[in-house]
Amino acid sequence: MHIELVSQILQEAPTARKALIDNYANLHKVADYCENNYLGLVQALEETKALTTQALASVTYQINSLASSVLRLLDNQAKQLKYMENSINLLSLTSVQLSKHTYLN
Repeated sequence: MHIELVSQILQEAPTARKALIDNYANLHKVADYCENNYLGLVQALEETKALTTQALASVTYQINSLASSVLRLLDNQAKQLKYMENSINLLSLTSVQLSKHTYLN
């Protein structure tokens, strides 16, 4: 399960990164478009607000999606560490019991 999750996140990461880069470029295009076509007009301000809000909402969604993937990965790793800790504790107890048994015999 851990390997599948890591693999999925690694497969999704380039696409998510590209989407963020595309949004960055789109924000610059929006700014250039508004500056070149509507400089000084009230309509430009409203259009810029709407386009910027839309772009920022998209970026927010993508960041949230990536953060959720990272949290799932960290949760999975925490579970694996807990499993390993339990295994080590069990081995330690077994070793102590074997030592006691050997000492008594």
